[in-house]
Amino acid sequence: MLSRTADHLFWMARYTERAENTARMLDVHVQTALLPQSTDDAEQGWRALLGISELQYGYNKKYDALTQKDVIDFMVRDPSNSSSIASCLKQARENARAVRGALTTEAWEIQNATWIKMQGYLQTNALEQNPSDFFEWVKHRSHLSRGVTIGTMLKDEAFHFIRLGTFLERADNTARIIDVKFHGAKETVKPGQSQQQSLLSTNIKAQDSQIDFYYWAAILRSVSGFEIYRKVYRDVITPERVAELLILRADMPRSLAACMDHVLSNLKHVRNDVSADTERFAGKLDADLKFSRIEEVFDAGLHDYLTVFLERIFELGNRISKDFLVPLAA
Repeated sequence: MLSRTADHLFWMARYTERAENTARMLDVHVQTALLPQSTDDAEQGWRALLGISELQYGYNKKYDALTQKDVIDFMVRDPSNSSSIASCLKQARENARAVRGALTTEAWEIQNATWIKMQGYLQTNALEQNPSDFFEWVKHRSHLSRGVTIGTMLKDEAFHFIRLGTFLERADNTARIIDVKFHGAKETVKPGQSQQQSLLSTNIKAQDSQIDFYYWAAILRSVSGFEIYRKVYRDVITPERVAELLILRADMPRSLAACMDHVLSNLKHVRNDVSADTERFAGKLDADLKFSRIEEVFDAGLHDYLTVFLERIFELGNRISKDFLVPLAA
């Protein structure tokens, strides 16, 4: 396959998945903002979302103050933000248009129709009236795109580059969603106390709190994991189990372990003469997730663990670009 075609397919999938995951992150913050909390706590939550998404600098350049309305507007419709939902869906459509011949008619029409409907959606006040409904719409369109791809496309290299982009982006975003909730954990560690001990002791005191339950339930719902958690653990929601489900459970569709399984599998289907090192790099990351225990992750520091994971995912994306997507110099 031509590297340019592979590049368009890969990024079409990444942008579609990124739009969905941005909607998921925003939705969980809209839900938790409805819970009783101080103004400072609410602002800190939105600031953490911008920080984890690496958008704080861009936001500060445009806005003097931090408000929920402005953060949502910046992350949904702002054309100056290349990671906004509108920007992502536009880029997904443009990449799809560039390689229409590699897609089925249904796969192209989903991308095109999503962009057209998005423009109409943002010209109304629907986002301001009920942001959660809008975020559900974005997720639904992403589900349609994936379903049509799986259901109508030949399982050739084009299909595998699309799937590779999807799961690489999902791994990155799932790690960011987890880190949004756990970001401040290491700051609560007392001298002589591990992060796991501090985090668990802090949250054990709050487990009886109805508010704390809704926070963790919102996080699980942001990755479609609430019903799965109940089926797997059949018990109260605890931070350690939430982290285990979203990081190490390979049978949880949006977990880091599941994403890396799919990344490695699709890499094997498109391997070429220069991709052996990239495949080994992905294999090591996959193995780390397969054979880790959640206690080890917490002892090492969850925020630090996720930071390193995001760095390795970024490096893996660069390696894939070098091996498959960037045209070789003449």
